[in-house]
Amino acid sequence: MLYIMRHGRTDWNDMHKLQGRTDIPLNDSGRQMARDAAATYADVNLDIIYTSPLKRAAETAAIIAGDRDIPIIEDTRLVEMCFGIYEGVENSFKIPGCPVNVLFKEPEKYTVPVEDGESFEELFERTGAFLDEMVYPLLTEGKDILIVGHGAMNLSIINRIRNIPIKDYWSVGIENCKLLRLI
Repeated sequence: MLYIMRHGRTDWNDMHKLQGRTDIPLNDSGRQMARDAAATYADVNLDIIYTSPLKRAAETAAIIAGDRDIPIIEDTRLVEMCFGIYEGVENSFKIPGCPVNVLFKEPEKYTVPVEDGESFEELFERTGAFLDEMVYPLLTEGKDILIVGHGAMNLSIINRIRNIPIKDYWSVGIENCKLLRLI
C-alpha cells in the first residue's frame, strides 16, 4: 500500500502565508494534530516512511512513527514546491494581480513560474523520479509506504497516480495529518 499525508499545521498556515521551501516548524496545534493522527492510524501497517527534510514534515513523520520500529528516510525530492519570491507573502489572494495566484486559481495557465519559483514540470520531474526509483520497487515487494510531505508536492504525486489533469490540480485537497491511501 502507498499512503500520503500532509504535515501538521504551522504558524504560517495559521497566518495564511505561503511557505513553499521556507523551513517553518510545526506549531503546538500541528504537533497535536500529528499526535492525534498517530493514535488514529496506529493500526495501519507501515514498513517505511519517506519524508521531506523540511522541519514541519520531518517532525510529523517522527510523531506518526512514534515508538514503532519504522525507518524514516528524508528525501529532498519531497520538499514543497518553491513559490520563489512569494514565499512568506501573507494572504496572496487579497493582493490584486498577484502572479503566484495563477498557480492556485488556474494551474493550467501556470506555465512560467514566478521569479525564483518552480514550475509544475520541475515538480513533476522530481516527484516522478522519486516514485519510479524509491516507491514502485518497494510496492512490488509488498511493502507499505507512507510519504509525509506538503500540499502542492503531495498533490503532484496524487494527481500523477490518479491521472488528474492539471486544470483540476487542487481538486483533491489535502488536509493536514489526514492519511490518504493511493495504491
